[in-house]
Amino acid sequence: MNSNQDKKKRNKWIALINIPLQMGIVIFLFSWLGSWIDEEYGNIKNTNRIIFTLLGVFIALYNVIRQVNQLNK
Repeated sequence: MNSNQDKKKRNKWIALINIPLQMGIVIFLFSWLGSWIDEEYGNIKNTNRIIFTLLGVFIALYNVIRQVNQLNK
């Protein structure tokens, strides 16, 4: 039984360690997509980059909340 509990604790730590990496990847990709759209259409104010970066942040936060809720079950 101790072995099973140790595995569960280890799996939770692995999931928690991966969360910042996932957040960084999602935010980076959305920011990159926004800047690519700005360059493609000649937008000087970078509004698409700002919008897509904020969208990436919200999606990353939603993903973190969902994963933490699953870990608590």
